[in-house]
Amino acid sequence: VDTYGKAMVTRFANGLAIYSHNQLYGIWQVSRAGVLPETTRQLRLAIHNAEQSALLYSASEIEVLREGEIEAHPFISRIGPDLLHETTTVALIRARLEEGRFNGRSFTALLLDQQFLAGLGNYLRSEILFVSGLHPSLRPKDCTPAQLDALAAACHNLTWQSYRTRGITNDLALAEKLKDQGGAYRDYRFWVFNRDDHPCYQCGTPIVKETLGGRRLYYCPTCQAV
Repeated sequence: VDTYGKAMVTRFANGLAIYSHNQLYGIWQVSRAGVLPETTRQLRLAIHNAEQSALLYSASEIEVLREGEIEAHPFISRIGPDLLHETTTVALIRARLEEGRFNGRSFTALLLDQQFLAGLGNYLRSEILFVSGLHPSLRPKDCTPAQLDALAAACHNLTWQSYRTRGITNDLALAEKLKDQGGAYRDYRFWVFNRDDHPCYQCGTPIVKETLGGRRLYYCPTCQAV
């Protein structure tokens, strides 16, 4: 199985593969073989072996491809490197920030462009920019080499941290402290995302929320000053 952002390619020994894209609502569930979970979702794809079933619900894009057709698929041929793929390194991300097609775009737009990096969603955009100390309106070409180094590292490391901790992008020691003090998951999960008007964990300045293109964006005006 290979991932391409929210898309997956499941390869089989007979040379065929299934391309699927989760869109906003698609979800995979794994159950014992032949056992269907109770759900109101529509089952779109089921893959069974002797012990387990992999079930895809609510996805709208599913195609059967031959091995030679995969790389030419319209979505896969355009998608950027997947942040959770082992070949996507900090150095690769850093190099893409220097490319002419990317370095003149604001981080607000660039970090949601799946052709730049696949798998970087809305909450990660706010969190990565905060950890990097960069204002959302800046562009790669506005930044120093050290700032781009920090951004590339944050894109890589924070995405992997979120994956390994089921979505926590805050400093892990701070998150554990807040949890021990009785904080709910939503209170210790993020640095800035969904924390508008709450004090920044670094400097105490109230977090700002903006809505751009229908997507929420959060930042600290002090830690991320222009």
